[in-house]
Amino acid sequence: MRSQIQRLALAAGIAVACAAPSVFAADNPMVGGAPMYANKTIVENASAAKDLSTLVAAVKAAGLVETLSGKGPFTVFAPSNQAFEKLPAGTVDTLLKPENKAKLTKLLTYHVVPGTYTSTQLTAAARSSGGTSTLKTVQGEALTVKLQDGKVWVVDAKGGKASVTTADVKQSNGVVHVVDGVLMPK
Repeated sequence: MRSQIQRLALAAGIAVACAAPSVFAADNPMVGGAPMYANKTIVENASAAKDLSTLVAAVKAAGLVETLSGKGPFTVFAPSNQAFEKLPAGTVDTLLKPENKAKLTKLLTYHVVPGTYTSTQLTAAARSSGGTSTLKTVQGEALTVKLQDGKVWVVDAKGGKASVTTADVKQSNGVVHVVDGVLMPK
């Protein structure tokens, strides 16, 4: 009887040990097929996510790699590749040209808010203000966070909306919320 209990205890211990990596994986959400690690920077994680390759190319073209690799903290509303594909044909190629670096920088910094805002904080702020709240971006203009249809939406200066598709991707220098649209400043 005692040896059977010992074997069960050993089997349970092995099962727990084998399950441990998947528990840790839950702390590292997947974006674009890659785990996002809380101890890596926004740029390091985004560079690993195939669904954020257009954003990474734009960040590089705008010269913002060092900034988004810095201490922060930042909240980034990161448009997926599919979000960029919704833009009119040729828009991304045009923005990536060196002569459009200022426009690209303005667009990208409009997706960045100083500080760390989790989805819980964004939702609470919107609820306490009647369903919407405002955040000032690094670019200087405001974004509106809106609760609608059980989702968190981000509304840009032109009235365009993007929903948060993956929330609370923790980074060493902030948090990323993947969005399904590119937000446009004035």
